Parts: sequence; structure tokens; C-alpha cells
Amino acid sequence: MKIQAVLAGWCALTAIAGASAVYAEVNIGVSLSATGPAASLGIPEKNTFALLPTIIDGQKVNYIVLDDASDTTTAVKNTKKLIAENKVDVIVGSTITPNSLAMIDIAAEAETPMISMAAGARIIEPMDVKRAWVFKTPQNDAQMATAIVEHMTNNNVNTVAYIGFADAYGEGWWNEFSKIAEVRKIKVIANERFNRADTSVTGQILKILSAKPDAVLIGGSGTPAALPQKSLKEKGYKGTIYQTHGVANADFLRVCGKDCEGTLLPAGPVLVAAQLPDSNPIKKVALEYVSKYEAAHGKGSVSTFGAHAWDAGKLLSNAISQVLKKGLQPGTAEFRKALRAALEGTQNLIGAHGVFNLSAQDHLGFDQRARVMVKIEGGDWKLVK
Repeated sequence: MKIQAVLAGWCALTAIAGASAVYAEVNIGVSLSATGPAASLGIPEKNTFALLPTIIDGQKVNYIVLDDASDTTTAVKNTKKLIAENKVDVIVGSTITPNSLAMIDIAAEAETPMISMAAGARIIEPMDVKRAWVFKTPQNDAQMATAIVEHMTNNNVNTVAYIGFADAYGEGWWNEFSKIAEVRKIKVIANERFNRADTSVTGQILKILSAKPDAVLIGGSGTPAALPQKSLKEKGYKGTIYQTHGVANADFLRVCGKDCEGTLLPAGPVLVAAQLPDSNPIKKVALEYVSKYEAAHGKGSVSTFGAHAWDAGKLLSNAISQVLKKGLQPGTAEFRKALRAALEGTQNLIGAHGVFNLSAQDHLGFDQRARVMVKIEGGDWKLVK
């Protein structure tokens, strides 16, 4: 009888353990910029997390979303809180490059995988012990800078001026663009900076105008990037204006208005999903995201930034499914390590922005299919063919 009682007790414990394995919850911590200068980027990201699956292979998934207010210090505090208090299995964030860079040390020290929704290549390069825990979904600056320079060389642009954010985003773009421009024999004749919260860039624009460039590249993101453009137009600049993929949302179009007509920029294919050829493998997934987002938030509301969150969700769904099949429990160091490895091993996963093929040395994994050139015409985005 004693043996039977022990066996019964053991079976009951096994059943409880089995039930917890089935119903254990995966916690995904998110820090994004829903307020502050980068709000026009962070809000569509926040909206997108509400569209992501809450059940993966029978396991409940929680998204704990915090606002870092576009502030580096707050992003660091959020990351610490999510790891220490919420015991998250993965961190997603932040919206902007400076915040993401500041979060890396905390995530790596806690051996918690992190997926950034910011563009700066420095977030994942050069690969080292810390960055081994970090991934990202937006296209690298270098990929997009190459597309801009190619367009310039094909359209007889010989001289260009640069004005960018006075932070890691603007500096990253300057480093990549100036390097590629030099190789392609395009002369950069002015280099200026401004802050995201500035209300005037008159001094910088007057210096640019005095240099008389064929084109101007603005290295900014979100609505603050409209300020130099509006100032250039106000001062009568007639040359070509290029922006980065950091402005690809409806709020930028609204704030910049008629001053944006004719602007050229590289962007993720999701921005012009309906204009892509049917042969493009990204079209179907991009249109799925556009359809779901606009069903929730209205026609024309979709942006490339929300799609970075969508792609983070695609990466996580794929990786979490693999780890759960190994029987590992969420909330453990073993689960986090296996999740990091599964993310790094992602192959041929089609997202809204491109096809992910990751490796130990490449924690983005995009090729040229992840970018298109776009022109602003009639207050809308037009694919440049």
C-alpha cells in the first residue's frame, strides 16, 4: 500500500508538472518610445504588439509594454525592471538607436536575448560577447545608404550636403553614407547636425545653401526630420532632397506637408506593399500586416515602424515554437539561452520587411530584397521602379 501511495503521489506531481509545462507563460518585455520626439515611430510599434499572437504552441504569451519616452535613461530603467521584476524571457526594444545601444549591457549581463527595433548597425556590429545576445529587425544604415548613393549616381548628383541628428542615429548615417559616397566619387561638401527637439535649424541650412549642393541628405527619423526639409524649402532650395527610412510614416507626411513633394528615400517594402510585383516573396506577408493593422487603426495608418515590431513577433513566434518543442520551461536561464540560439539559427523566414537568414555573425540577416526606393508624390509613397 505504501508503494502504491508513493506511486500515486509521484503520478500526481508528474501531472502537475506536465500541466505547468503546457500552461507556463512566456513573458516578452517591450520598451519603446510611445511618447517624446520618437513617438511617431513608437506608437505604431505599440499598436502592433496588440496584434501579435498570445498563444504559441499552446503556451500563453504575455507582452509587457513600457514607454521609455524616447529617453535613454528611461530605456535602461525599463530594461532592468523587465528583467529583474517581470522575469522576461526576451527583451524587444527600443524604438531608437541611442536607447537600444544603452540597453545592450543590461540584456547581455542578464543573458536575456534582445531584439531591437532601431536601425543603427552598431546595435549588432561588430559582433562580440555582448552583441551575441542582441538582434534587430530594421535594415542597417549601410544597406539603405547604398540605395541612396546608387540613386544619386544614376541621376547625376555630384555634390551633396548632409544634415543629421546629433546622436548615434545621425552619426551612424554620416559614417555609412560618407564612406559609400567617397567610393562612388560623390563629393560631400557640407556636414551639419541638429537635435531631435530643436525648433530651428536656420544656421545649419544657411551653411548648406552657401555650399550649393546638387542634393541634400537628411539623416533623421520621425517627425523631427521634417524640420530641415521645411527650412530648405522655405529658403528656396531647388535641388533634390533625400531622407532616410526613418521617416517612413504618415505622421512625417502630415507634418512635412507640401514641402515633402519629390523627396526620395529608401524604405522597407512594406511601405509600398500593394505596389510590389506579385513575384516578390515579401508581398504576401507585408500585405497581411497592412491588412491587420489598418483593420484596427484605419486605412493609411500603417507605417514601416510598426512592421519592425511585427517582424520581431515573427522571429519570436518561430524561435519560441522551436524552444518549446525541446520541453524547456519559460522563465529559466536554459529557455533564454535556447531562445537566443533559435533566433540566431533563423533561416528563410519571410517578414514584412524582408527575408531573415541569420547567423552567428549576422543578427539581422537581410539581403537587398529588404529595401526599395520610394518617392513622395501627392502626399503618398510611390515605388521608384
